[in-house]
Amino acid sequence: MKYVFISGIPASGKSYLAAKVAKTLDIQHFKIDDWREEFRKEKHADWVDFFWNKNEEDYWKTTSCEEHWNNMVKQSEALWPEIVSRIANIIKAGKPAIFEGVNILAHLAHRDLDFKGIFLLGESFEIILERNKQDSRWGQTEDLQRREAEIFYNCEGPKYKKEAEKYGFKTFIDPSLAEKELFKILRK
Repeated sequence: MKYVFISGIPASGKSYLAAKVAKTLDIQHFKIDDWREEFRKEKHADWVDFFWNKNEEDYWKTTSCEEHWNNMVKQSEALWPEIVSRIANIIKAGKPAIFEGVNILAHLAHRDLDFKGIFLLGESFEIILERNKQDSRWGQTEDLQRREAEIFYNCEGPKYKKEAEKYGFKTFIDPSLAEKELFKILRK
């Protein structure tokens, strides 16, 4: 197989794992987040900036896990046509690649991608929190970073897992097992 994707919760190690596997196999690595600036310039600025345009403290106080997940799904579905178009263009070049990002949801990948992928769910809340502090996604205070980590691990994680399993994708909390699975997929 020439192509694979990695998705899952923020701060789960997707970028690190994708870069490591890509370097080892000498293949391309594409981060969906790197495309966001171009999406913003096109017609998707409202969805690219959906979370950043909100007051985070108010958002977490008033938004349930289910509402937050629905927002993630809406954002992913809005950006998906651009994501899948870019993936198709990269595939046309014929060079092996890993694609990674939170907006690759299982129902979208199942419907539109003809290659396998995996979902990282995070090793533990503590690890997610530490990574979030080092590279904050949204929250600028430790309290907000902690709240984000709680949402990533305890809300988004189970949602990604349920959807991934529904569509036959493997999920991992152990990055070394995820790495082995990626090598297995790419070496077929």
